[in-house]
Amino acid sequence: MSTSTIPHSTPTGLATSGVTPLSNLGVIRVEGEDAATFLQGQLTQDFSLLALSEARLAAFCSAKGRMQASFVGFKRSQNEVLLVCSRDLLATTLKRMTMFVLRAKARLSDASEAFSLFGLVGNAVPPALPDAPWSQWRDGEASVVRLYPAEGLSRALWVAPAQTENPAGEPLAEPLWQWLEVRSGVATLSQPVFDAFVPQMLNYESVGGVNFKKGCYPGQEVVARSQFRGTLKRRGYVVHGDAPMVAGDEVFHSRDAEQPCGTVVQAAPNPAGGFDAIVSMQTNAAEEGSLHTGSASGPALRLLPLPYPLLDDI
Repeated sequence: MSTSTIPHSTPTGLATSGVTPLSNLGVIRVEGEDAATFLQGQLTQDFSLLALSEARLAAFCSAKGRMQASFVGFKRSQNEVLLVCSRDLLATTLKRMTMFVLRAKARLSDASEAFSLFGLVGNAVPPALPDAPWSQWRDGEASVVRLYPAEGLSRALWVAPAQTENPAGEPLAEPLWQWLEVRSGVATLSQPVFDAFVPQMLNYESVGGVNFKKGCYPGQEVVARSQFRGTLKRRGYVVHGDAPMVAGDEVFHSRDAEQPCGTVVQAAPNPAGGFDAIVSMQTNAAEEGSLHTGSASGPALRLLPLPYPLLDDI
């Protein structure tokens, strides 16, 4: 089976609008007059110039440039920034980031119980929200962030204090939201793939997750060198398979039974059957031969078209 991409249409009867609670996500709150400048020195994106009408996709990296968490971050006020991330990484990330506060006037806390988080799809996305991904719009106490679309459907992240009335819209099954997350091609890091990837291995530079003009942050030299020297050998891909997949599963190529060529980053059931996943893998593995999960003779995978263009190496 060739690894060439195939068209894959939206399943018939798919719900195209609705809202769903996001139980897999949590919130780190950063407060204080140095909140934005502190984050500027820790994350891959520019928070010092972040406007109240914007959000940022960002990563927190080790000194070796490996992602240890990913966030959708935005300001609720000039002195308060919220970072939405996978709940299974929150405690570890909060502990490590707090170690870097030192004399900065910034306080970090787990605010997951203080905020409600919902995913919005289709007509549930407020018309007033600007079209550009990572735009932010305030609806009273709620912050609404435009995400990358999936399957031609608009999507947004809704974050508001826990006592706020839930967003309007028909209920949407959370597994369907998770599938749309995969089909958007924008990965959210979770515990099984902690410290496994440089941001470009998940295409973060192509979806607004890395700013190469900002100042230093942990791992910056590695991230910049990967981009500017054209040394990237791994990328993020979207795949489909008939067998179940979960984050951390190994992906093999038919020509090498010994070494995996990639890793499943995020996966979800496809409403039409089978499973879809975001896989980080060697670029040459996408060129010919066949892909399989678990072993070179395991269940087959098919490459799907990436839903956004990749930036050329600089």
